[in-house]
This record gives sequence, structure tokens and C-alpha cells, in this order.
Amino acid sequence: MKEADKAGNEEAWADGREKIEAIKQEISKVVVGQHQVIEEILVALLSRGHCLIVGVPGLAKTLLVSTFGQILGLSFNRIQFTPDMMPSDILGCEILQDAGDGTRNFEFARGPVFANLILADEINRTPPKTQSALLEAMQERQVSVAGKTLELDDPFLVFATQNPIEHEGTYPLPEAQLDRFFFSLKIDYPAMDEERDIVLKTTANDEYEPKEIASSSDVIELQKLATEIPVPGHVLDYILKLVHSSRPDSDASSEYVRNYVAWGAGPRASQNLTRAAKSLALLEGNPMISIDDVKRVSMPVLRHRIIPNYNATGEGVNVEDIIAHIIANMG
Repeated sequence: MKEADKAGNEEAWADGREKIEAIKQEISKVVVGQHQVIEEILVALLSRGHCLIVGVPGLAKTLLVSTFGQILGLSFNRIQFTPDMMPSDILGCEILQDAGDGTRNFEFARGPVFANLILADEINRTPPKTQSALLEAMQERQVSVAGKTLELDDPFLVFATQNPIEHEGTYPLPEAQLDRFFFSLKIDYPAMDEERDIVLKTTANDEYEPKEIASSSDVIELQKLATEIPVPGHVLDYILKLVHSSRPDSDASSEYVRNYVAWGAGPRASQNLTRAAKSLALLEGNPMISIDDVKRVSMPVLRHRIIPNYNATGEGVNVEDIIAHIIANMG
């Protein structure tokens, strides 16, 4: 029985690796460059984690997320957040309908949140009440409307975007709500040769249409496969030390952290570092996670969980500088 289980696990691993390589190849046919962001989104998908994507307009954030939906056979909805948006615009509402016999009944009209993949565009443009409606769905993976609780589709993933330039008329997400995002991703401008390819691809008539490589059930199986990857004891110790080193009141923190950090990362950071490292190990074809895997996912996990203080702001020290310093001094 044990030999059969082992053979089954090896077959599932081989099938999963083959599926992942096919997904990578297909996404590269549509999205030019952004290799790190693509890897991070794949890690988030395998980890069942929601992402906050920060980048200026025009960097193909919508294209990136919708292409993943097409390739993975996931239903996709894009929600443009605006200051006048209400929770019912996201979750749905009850509508009074006329029946054929002359009676009237309330029927629930599902909102755009009922999809596998949600792109919440400019989430900080809408008031906190509407933000909270989406964040509750992210946390509980269900929606409560008019006394009824409705389960959301599985898998259910939210990719929310923010514009780092325009802050007028925005409602920044509180730190407690930011912590619900698995990753905080940063999309930069493409290199010149990449931008040349983008221009050539998007101004020709033969635009490539991505193929469906997987299904929602395949994604769920890959997510399960990632959770089965073991965590060596010394790697877990490294994760815990890394997170504790970000807290200014911890014995593990350095003078640098105590001087520049107001609040460090909480326990959810330790959980997400472990989950992300497992998914990255699966992407790389490694049977267990390593310290290098943890280092590679530390920036998107910690970027929105460490809060610099006034000293850091005054001296031009940003959160990425702090994370880099912590990792460099881990030994």
C-alpha cells in the first residue's frame, strides 16, 4: 500500500510539474518580460493567496491577470472601483421580480465577486465600507446578503491594484486590511528591448490568443500538491527568526530595526512565508523548501507588513531597504 501511495505521489508530482511548465510557456507568449511578477503571481495562485499589485497605469496589470484566468480556465471579472461604489455593486443584491402567476418574489442577483479570479482595479478609490465588503469575502470566502450565506467559487483569488502616483481622492487601506493580502507585488517599467517587443506585438494584426492549458480542478490539485511539500526544521527556524527580526521590541531585532521600524510583521507573515516557499519549491521542482526559497519570497510577503517610522521617512529609508537589511544580517 505504501509503495502504491509513493507511486501515486510521484505521478501526481510529475503531472503537476508538467502542467506548471506548460502554464509558464503559455503566459510568456502573451506577456512580455515581467518574469519576477509572473513567478510571484504563480506562487500566490498555488498558495491560494490574494495579491495587492502596485504599479503605474499602462503596465498590463489587467492583461496579466486576465491572461492567467484564460490559461487556467478560471472565470474572471474586473471591478473598477470608484468613490460612489456600494457594497451591493460587488456582492450583489435582491431584485423584485414578477412571476408568471402575477406574484412578485425577491431573487438574488449575483455581483461580480462570484468568479474564480477578481481584478479589483484601484481598490483605494472606493470608501472603506465598500473595501471591507470585498476584504470580508477574501477572508471568509463567502458572502452574506439578506440573511443568506453564499459560498464563493473555488478557487477564489483577488488581485487588487493601486496607483502609486495619484493619492488625491483615495482611501488608503488600513494596515489590518493590508495584512489580509498574501503578497504585495510591485510592477516596474519594462526594459527598452521588452518595450520594443510590446509595441510590435500590440500594433500588429496577428495578436496571440492564449490557450486554456489547465482547469479550475487542475489549479486546486496543484494547490494541494504545494501544501504537501515538507518544511525542514532549520528552514522553519529561519522563517521565525526572520519575522521576529522585523519587530523592534523583539530580542532578535537589530539596532537598525529598532531605529527605523514602527511595527514589525505579525504571525501571518510566518505562515505566508512558509506557504509561499512551498509553492516556489513546487515551481522549481524541488522536493522540499530551502532558505533560498524563503529569501526569494520575503519581499512580497513582508513589503506591506513592516511599517517604517518617522526616522525612516525623514532619512529616506523605505520598507524594501529594511527588509534587505534584515535578510543580509540573518547570517
